[in-house]
Amino acid sequence: MFKKILIANRGEIALRIIRTCKELEIPTVAVYSEVDRESLHVVFADEAVCIGPALSSQSYLKISNILSAAAITGADAIHPGYGFLAENADFSEICADSGIKFIGPSADSIRRMGDKAFAKETMKKVGVPVVPGSEGIVKDVDEAKKIAAEIGYPVMLKASAGGGGKGMRIVWKEDEIEKAFQTAGNEANSAFSNPDLYMEKYIENPHHIEIQIMGDTFGNVYQYGERDCSIQRRHQKLIEESPSPFITDEVRKKMGEAAILGAKSVNYEGAGTIEFLVDKHMNFYFIEMNTRIQVEHPVTEMVNHVDLIKNQILVAAGKRVEDIPEKPHGHAIEFRINAEDPDANFRPSPGTIEYLHFPGGFGVRIDSHVYTEYVIPPNYDSLIAKMIVWGTDRAHAIKRAKRALDEFKIEGIKTTIPFHQKVLMNKKFIKGEFDTSFIDHHFKTN
Repeated sequence: MFKKILIANRGEIALRIIRTCKELEIPTVAVYSEVDRESLHVVFADEAVCIGPALSSQSYLKISNILSAAAITGADAIHPGYGFLAENADFSEICADSGIKFIGPSADSIRRMGDKAFAKETMKKVGVPVVPGSEGIVKDVDEAKKIAAEIGYPVMLKASAGGGGKGMRIVWKEDEIEKAFQTAGNEANSAFSNPDLYMEKYIENPHHIEIQIMGDTFGNVYQYGERDCSIQRRHQKLIEESPSPFITDEVRKKMGEAAILGAKSVNYEGAGTIEFLVDKHMNFYFIEMNTRIQVEHPVTEMVNHVDLIKNQILVAAGKRVEDIPEKPHGHAIEFRINAEDPDANFRPSPGTIEYLHFPGGFGVRIDSHVYTEYVIPPNYDSLIAKMIVWGTDRAHAIKRAKRALDEFKIEGIKTTIPFHQKVLMNKKFIKGEFDTSFIDHHFKTN
């Protein structure tokens, strides 16, 4: 097992990883930017190293600074969390060259499954339908126009190097291509230090369903069921749940089998997510693979009684996956609590938390790095907490979520808590009748 793990991330995911490391009795190193000096991941790690100013490109994306922190502290492994460098093949490769274990897939796997054209071809070979689109990176606006004309509007421009809704634009007609291409490329470069884009046919009003997988070094790949991530705004998820209230057992089985076959075909090791779009006729299409842990991984943990972070660490250490999945039990829903104003088009709301009270009780989990008087910086993602509830079935989970959200008190900033409370009162949501257009159709924002 590793002697010391450095967490190359911030916020709730850094604290989440530290907790599992403590249970495994592995010392941890937190890295932080100057503006994150008071964050809880810095407080609870065994050691902490400042790696630069607030700007991500000079801190959390600065590979040399992170490796220097590992060298100074004697860390022999690095967990990248999600976002930032989590899907950066160069970082994985540099870690290996430096004698430090990257807790994630190999650089080769990240490159291959990060190559959208390769990933699509891989899934095609195992019989999975894919969304029509470009054969790899779209090099310029002229090529974008040509491909869009071939596959038909509307189309979606997507960042090649990342996810989370960053670097994504829907284009409805040709005269929108140039602006969308420039905007998406700039956003992708800012978020992932890579401006490359690819293009797909835009499937209107689908469900966004993803399958959680875990591969080990012995050739095994396990799947832990699906998550329905269809409640989104601007392609960023707000509510995720498992199991999906939409898909049938037959489709669920086929998607799970497809995810395992796709991962095995590239000898995948570690945590990953195979993402699909599912139309109203239950036709599903592979869109991409995320070669990292996801923000929404707790819903899978809750219904499967597993610790996915622990299994990531075990796999990286050459050990077998523990907690092999059986049949999921009950229903879990995750609510992203963002520092945003949902009544003003989800405008970011950084500032000081003047009062904070987390909900509790059976079946309620809070993953967060904030506290009373914590100052939320404007420099990063607006996620400040995740509330995950578990119930014996979906109706029970919704009732528990209503109770827990009523207990959740944050003062001094705007948050998405009122939005979530409104969603839980919506008859369509309660019935499970929603898709990725749900927010646009049911909630007006200024």
